[in-house]
Amino acid sequence: MIQPSFRPLAQAVRTPALILLVAALGGCSMFGSGPAKPQPAELQPVTALVAARQTWTTRVGQVNFPLQTGVSGNSVAVASGDGTVALLDAQTGRDVWRLALNTPLAAGAGNDGKVVAVVTTANEIVALQGGRELWRQKLGAQAFTAPFVAGERVFVLAADRSVTAFDGQTGRKLWAQQRPNEPLILRQSGVMLAVGDTLVVGLAGRLAGLNPTSGSIRWEAPIATPRGINDVERLVDLVGRVSRQDDVVCARAFQASVGCVNAARGNLLWTKPANGVQGLDGDDRFVFGTEADGNVIAWRRTDGERAWTTDRLRYRNLTAPVVVGRSIAIGDFSGFVHLLSREDGSLLNRLPTDGTAIAATPVLVGNTLIAVTQGGGIYGFQPQ
Repeated sequence: MIQPSFRPLAQAVRTPALILLVAALGGCSMFGSGPAKPQPAELQPVTALVAARQTWTTRVGQVNFPLQTGVSGNSVAVASGDGTVALLDAQTGRDVWRLALNTPLAAGAGNDGKVVAVVTTANEIVALQGGRELWRQKLGAQAFTAPFVAGERVFVLAADRSVTAFDGQTGRKLWAQQRPNEPLILRQSGVMLAVGDTLVVGLAGRLAGLNPTSGSIRWEAPIATPRGINDVERLVDLVGRVSRQDDVVCARAFQASVGCVNAARGNLLWTKPANGVQGLDGDDRFVFGTEADGNVIAWRRTDGERAWTTDRLRYRNLTAPVVVGRSIAIGDFSGFVHLLSREDGSLLNRLPTDGTAIAATPVLVGNTLIAVTQGGGIYGFQPQ
């Protein structure tokens, strides 16, 4: 049985080869000078209303790809753009193991506690265990989503919207599911997780439930429908991460909408317009997200109506949020992790790192909040 596990670059890829820059912030122009770039909100002094202390720090190489930190149990898998992969003890920050693949990475790192999987820029998926390479396989298309490792299998969502399953120990290809291509896809982490015995994957603007044994599609639910007059305007890929409560999965379609789906039945519960480029997190009451302009929004989980909005972090190039106790933690372009109240979005604390952008959505492992920077710093905090 599959068990659930899982800052990206705002770019799009024209299949199979051409790469285009997508304007992720309102007012940006793809061509010409365009309007002046909005200035990021200045950070105001903060009174720490939630205690948090840094408990450890370590390093990996520079992170210049859409890293996802793979969490399983008390371990967290991280990787650098040059191909260094490490499995860390989340409580101490010490290496469980570390390996230099010496090849640039495009996606990673998936982790089930035993096997860690990454994707190279040469379109290879590489599986690692115990600090050594288990196997590698060539992919038919580049992947920008970390492989999903679960149930002794490794699943890959590729840029051509194919999903492929491999045996976790041998790398033998088990099955592949190919959906119709669309002209552009995001060079950004997509959606892949398990809900019960269903592999849930983001395919364009839809959540799809797949049989993990055969790859057959059990259901599809639209979070967004492509609209507009050109390929960029029609781009509605689902972006990771997602908010899951029991069987309900809430996801974001790039610069289009957020919505929730019952993944046991495959039916859409609600969808609301939203203009964000990062994923979501949530609790049993709210779904939290950061918009492209830096507004942070809480939607009611039951019906999608807005519960609160705050603009104190506008234009600070935010990560997706992660729920941490009474807070949500959000990283920004200057290396701060902001702790906002889940109740109203008020600022509760601000945690510094090395001054480079937070490269991946922070993750909570036990009672440790872990943030990775583009400069390669890895920081463990213990918030209240």
